[in-house]
Amino acid sequence: MSPSRPVAPAAVTLGPHYWDEACVDLVKRDRILRRVIPKHRDAFLNSRGEPFLTLARAIAGQQISVRAAETIWGHVVDALPSITPGAVLRAGTDTLATCGLSKRKAEYILDLATKFKTRAVHPDRWSEMSDAEVIEDLTQIRGIGCWTAEMFLIFNLMRPDVLPLDDVGLIKAISVHYFSGEPVSRSEAREVADNWAPWRTVATWYLWRSLDPIPVEY
Repeated sequence: MSPSRPVAPAAVTLGPHYWDEACVDLVKRDRILRRVIPKHRDAFLNSRGEPFLTLARAIAGQQISVRAAETIWGHVVDALPSITPGAVLRAGTDTLATCGLSKRKAEYILDLATKFKTRAVHPDRWSEMSDAEVIEDLTQIRGIGCWTAEMFLIFNLMRPDVLPLDDVGLIKAISVHYFSGEPVSRSEAREVADNWAPWRTVATWYLWRSLDPIPVEY
């Protein structure tokens, strides 16, 4: 075998059904991922579970450190009998605030609970909807913008081709690996990522790992 020919990474056996195929394809056609992916082949994307809990936790963790988010979320879990729309609505703003959530975040989580309870959003249909349709459904909830919706597509629905251009970690990784650390515009990042389709989730996930080997829960 020629030394210049990319070697396909070993199969991971777990994770999304498309993961192995995506890794093999990305290694073949991207010189950076050819080096990055084999370094992290013992890790792969896992679903974060129940949609309401995933979104509530994402709101709680916005704009604070991972450690602070974990502490606050632990208080929420201790304070509520279960993390369901009904339990959150019964708890109300004051109880959520005593867990360390800001008043605004408490209001956002209550709005999330209300929209789930009244079926203003459609979690039972998200698996059948396009990425754009899911984002449109989610962003009507207070406190959920495009980035949070994209994290949900990646970490809950495990969609294969999500490109979160508002994610600081992804932009940093593209800067480090493709632009020698120079600042990168969204258009430049998108141009790099065009080569990853239809596996932009997978490429993004491994570039995150190149900066931080331990996956963060969103």
